[in-house]
Amino acid sequence: MENQKRENLLNLALDATEEERLKSVNLNVGYDPEEKTWELIVRHNGSLEALRNEGIRVDELAAGYAVLVVPESRIDQVSAMEQIVYIEKPKRLFFASNMARAASCLSTIQTSSGSGTGGVGAGAGVISGLESGLTGRGVLVAVIDSGIDYFHSDFRNPDGTTRIGLLADQDRDRIYTREEINAALETGSRSSALELVPSTDPSGHGTAVAAIAAGNGREGNGVYRGVAYESELMVVKLGTPLTDSFPRTTQLMKALDLVVRRARDMNRPLAVNISFGNTYGSHDGTSLLETFINDMSNIGRNVIVAGTGNEGTGAGHRAGSLVMGQEENAQLSIAPYETGMGVQLWKSYVDQFSIRLVTPSGEVIGPIDSRLGPQTLRYGGTRILIYYGKPSPFSRAQEVYFDFLPVRDYLDSGIWTFRLTPERIVTGRYDMWLPSRGLLNPSTRFLRSVPETTLTIPSTAANVISVGAYDDSYRAYADFSGRGFTRQTQQVKPDLAAPGVDIVTARRGGGYEAVTGTSFAAPFVTGSAALLMQWGILQGNDPFLYGEKVKAYFTRGARHLPGYDVWPNERLGYGTLCVRDSLPLGNS
Repeated sequence: MENQKRENLLNLALDATEEERLKSVNLNVGYDPEEKTWELIVRHNGSLEALRNEGIRVDELAAGYAVLVVPESRIDQVSAMEQIVYIEKPKRLFFASNMARAASCLSTIQTSSGSGTGGVGAGAGVISGLESGLTGRGVLVAVIDSGIDYFHSDFRNPDGTTRIGLLADQDRDRIYTREEINAALETGSRSSALELVPSTDPSGHGTAVAAIAAGNGREGNGVYRGVAYESELMVVKLGTPLTDSFPRTTQLMKALDLVVRRARDMNRPLAVNISFGNTYGSHDGTSLLETFINDMSNIGRNVIVAGTGNEGTGAGHRAGSLVMGQEENAQLSIAPYETGMGVQLWKSYVDQFSIRLVTPSGEVIGPIDSRLGPQTLRYGGTRILIYYGKPSPFSRAQEVYFDFLPVRDYLDSGIWTFRLTPERIVTGRYDMWLPSRGLLNPSTRFLRSVPETTLTIPSTAANVISVGAYDDSYRAYADFSGRGFTRQTQQVKPDLAAPGVDIVTARRGGGYEAVTGTSFAAPFVTGSAALLMQWGILQGNDPFLYGEKVKAYFTRGARHLPGYDVWPNERLGYGTLCVRDSLPLGNS
């Protein structure tokens, strides 16, 4: 079923048996075994009405993208259609204090005027050039995440009504309006409210993120106030797949399409927060998800912010440079009781080298045939599905994908070696990635791993503001934070860093808690983007202050941490968030 209109992973999934797909970390994502259908991301030119007429579900997105639900028996037919340009399968997505506010230079550009919350920052002096303190009023902040505890006081106005203008719950395929949420709140209890608006945040992740970006700190008398605390919230709770508890990239695309279109129709500036990602892809910004995000950034007046993930110390990335006459051994330790995993190897198409696998017992398998299409190897209790791909119309990179599957319950543990033997080398660079750390045993890792280029996707998209984490208490980089730069393109990522260690924020069910991760650094920048758009667009200082211009202002105002001689760098990008210095007050 090989077809170069389809990405490698989809072709391999279609070739695999249902048993193999069920055991795989990646191959089964998007497949409904009961209906025998696939959810697919397509890029297209022209009408998709013929597909609808044939009973195929089509969710048409902006900019020539769509999500289809296609019977497996008809995928070849869909692939052959002239208007279908390229097809990818979905991937899993993983959800990655007042001192932090001060470190981000927020206090001097905000006042408590009109907030109704009081607390820290009340009466703070406003720097010259500001008509009033910046609070996010008039700007939409969209949080695409695990949901929100809409009952929490930090998401309510002083009169108790909601600050959430839209709550889209993909699990329930329902959009709740402000009026419906207010009716639920008027019941006076959580249990009664949930009878009217039964949308919850099962993990608390989305609640924490939303509160950092835009919580008003009402429950704590303003002490734990978020950044854009008078903005209006739009929340999308990502749905969960049929076969696991993680959302898919298709659901992110639908969510982003919804909030961007809605903001455009309302003629309101929009700041979007994405605090999750995955490790699958070439990490150069060329997947359909990443190009879709880039295209969406050009609709209306918006800023899209993404965290770089927490893979910096995960030992899930290996890289090297091959030279003629020198064999290279990339060693992978697989821990006992590992139930399956995928290994990506990305290379330049101009380079040619053979690949052999050395098993934990020392047996050498290969060389692996470099022909396009699937192959299967077996060693002991481990079956390895291999797909040797070619470049796509959107990327010059070449992938060789290895899916390690247990014959019964577990993979063969020990040291596996990928032996790379140069045959014709031009660039020599190769990169290998494992799945996100949350899927693997702690001891499953590359030996001699490389912490650079551990950004999660979609923070690798060119037009997002990619945010790493630092510890503002010690003014030090947080070593778990995903690092740059992007593969091949060497684009500066992260763009900047924000506080991401022991951040106090709203807890689902009420109260507050301390959280750590790039998931919680990103909303500092999202809320700050809302402040810049308020100053520029709504206060009339710069009607074009959105998109890449906001990124430019943030990078110019970023502060440098001690201990670094080169800026931008792979850890912190252009520096750490400083909103005050990012505003061009009195400057060119």
